[in-house]
Amino acid sequence: MTMTADPALMAPASRRFIVLATVSAATMLYAMAITVANVVLPQMRGALSATPDQIAWVITFNLVATAVMTPISGWLSNRFGRRNVLLTGCFGFTIASVLCGLADSLEALVLFRVLQGAFGAPLVPVSQAIILDTFPRSQHSLATALWGLGVVLGPIMGPTFGGYIAEEHSWRWVFFMIVPFAVLTFAAIWLFIKRRPNRPPSAPLDWLGFLALAAALASFQFMFDRGERNSWFESPETIVECTIGFLAAYIFIVHITTSPRPFIRPQLFLNRNYSIGLVLAFMFGMLNFVPMVLMPSMLQDLRGFPDSTIGILLAIRGAGNFLSFLLVIRMAQWNVHATLCFGFLCQAVSGYAIAQYDINLTYFGIAWTGALQGMGIGMSWVPLTLIMFSTVKPEFLDDASAVFHMFRNFSSSLFISICVAVVIRSTYVNSAEMGVPLSEFSKILTLPWVTGILDLGTVEGLSATSAEIKRQAAMIGYINAFRIYTVIAIIPLPLIWLARMPKAEEN
Repeated sequence: MTMTADPALMAPASRRFIVLATVSAATMLYAMAITVANVVLPQMRGALSATPDQIAWVITFNLVATAVMTPISGWLSNRFGRRNVLLTGCFGFTIASVLCGLADSLEALVLFRVLQGAFGAPLVPVSQAIILDTFPRSQHSLATALWGLGVVLGPIMGPTFGGYIAEEHSWRWVFFMIVPFAVLTFAAIWLFIKRRPNRPPSAPLDWLGFLALAAALASFQFMFDRGERNSWFESPETIVECTIGFLAAYIFIVHITTSPRPFIRPQLFLNRNYSIGLVLAFMFGMLNFVPMVLMPSMLQDLRGFPDSTIGILLAIRGAGNFLSFLLVIRMAQWNVHATLCFGFLCQAVSGYAIAQYDINLTYFGIAWTGALQGMGIGMSWVPLTLIMFSTVKPEFLDDASAVFHMFRNFSSSLFISICVAVVIRSTYVNSAEMGVPLSEFSKILTLPWVTGILDLGTVEGLSATSAEIKRQAAMIGYINAFRIYTVIAIIPLPLIWLARMPKAEEN
């Protein structure tokens, strides 16, 4: 059954586009907060005396908090109204951003990033539900693409301004710079988003289902975040986290299939397109933020790039994303499946190209692969949304949007943790292997064309050699992570063609 927008919510064209601009600003706010933190990860790591896997918590815990709170946005919208949810989320997000800039320890920063993610979680799904309800079905692809510009402008503005601000002042100011944008967005929501007439009655919150889902997501995230540090299942902590995760997931699945009023209605998953779309959304989320977490550390630690340069290189990814939105509407109208395949292929090609890099990274190489990644994200977003929501009934919109963004955010945080673990593990293993020839009994080290300018007979020479081995081993770790990234981008390609678009959508 095809979905049609509620006629009661149809407004004049000018009003619809004002609403679109407002919710796009809310979406841009959240996208900016995620990407701006990536630029200053190396600086925060030094200021807070954190290891690479610990500083990644600044990103992963923000995403997992978003994933945990996203599913409840549907219930919150029905219970308190979409307008009130957006206002509360924007206000809490602003306060949390200020606290992030004031944090004096890694633990405090992670806590405030969790609050930032929790308050920011409803902004994207509620905005999407408003757009799909406000615009007629014939304009959904256009409205979705224009709304996606908010997702694009955030990654362009955040890293560009954030890099320069962090270089001139400190990492704290990248959070403070979000505040003026947040205040303006709050004012726009207050002025232009109206209360929804004919709001469906809200059922009591299914606390068991919500808490079981939250426990499952948090446990799995902790397991993958701390697994490498704890030697995985050699640690009782990892075993406990894994057990709690699977037990909570089992309780959640059994509960929503047997409860008369479940937290997430299982009827959603009987929709063929929506279920296929969830799997694709999971893969899409895995590819979304990993490069933006790995690249800053790789560029600064291995090549010594300044924050401002890293910000510009990350912003080029957003420029590729912007370019894709100029093309995706036409392509999606031509063939949704082919457009989505092209989006995933762009990311696969980009990942493969990065996996061929050596330690001598060039600006051009980083720029074109980043732009291709951004184009792939943009070319995937609109057709993925059209596939997922093409047959969803209006009464399921809030829940469907919330579950979609939950899958996307959780897979992002999960894959970041996996890739960081791959980098750390590969660095350790390859450092050990490449250090084997460094012995006073090694004859090959007596040859000058082998040692080059390094004098292994001095402490300084040995220290420089050890540092170079670690640098080369870390580069192998990043290459291994992007090889996995490439494989993940290829896996969804055959699944895309199983979705069936309504005939009206293909005309």
